[in-house]
Amino acid sequence: MDDIKILVVDDEERMRKLVHDFLARKGYAVVEAEDGEKALEVFFEQKGISLIILDVMMPKVDGWEVVKEIRQYSKVPIIMLTAKGEESDELNGFKLGVDDYMPKPFSPKVLMARVDALLKRYNVVNQSILEAGGIVIDKSAHTVKIDGKEVELPFKEFELLTYFVENQGIALSREKILNNVWNYDYFGDARTIDTHVKKLRSKMGQKGDYIRTVWGIGYKFEVE
Repeated sequence: MDDIKILVVDDEERMRKLVHDFLARKGYAVVEAEDGEKALEVFFEQKGISLIILDVMMPKVDGWEVVKEIRQYSKVPIIMLTAKGEESDELNGFKLGVDDYMPKPFSPKVLMARVDALLKRYNVVNQSILEAGGIVIDKSAHTVKIDGKEVELPFKEFELLTYFVENQGIALSREKILNNVWNYDYFGDARTIDTHVKKLRSKMGQKGDYIRTVWGIGYKFEVE
């Protein structure tokens, strides 16, 4: 399961190590962040974060703000950790889009069980195959089929379509698309996205309408 990457965010190094060790023991790849600001940086820089374990009370940017920012662009599963056991905190977490909630102190074994359950619920284990509206993407084989017919796509168009499908229903700014598909080390014009989207739409036929322009923002992939 080392292809399943989990981001652990907590300002306590001891807590990060504890969770890291248990996740690594189960075969998960783990990346860490010591505060909310670093968590956002890591999440948007690194591709393929499958789940986030996130503390609430942290310096610079707290857990609530991290969730708000990430939920604008991704539906990645999130488990919140907090020293508070108040019902209001739990309700606030679910309102913001948190998937699960664990007050500290907690049993690492119970946390691992919840991680496994969330990954199973989101079908992350089988995420090499993506399907949406007659489009089937095999990330491992690097192939795309539309209504059963294979469509040849250059690397960046394949990456772009994959990113759209993985973020269905979410309005994606050109900046976010550029950062996630072309990475932060790309210094070209964001208009290159428009060119690639135009080419991608034309190769997708009628399915190209799934990639909708969101005026003033960027694009949204939405199956009718």
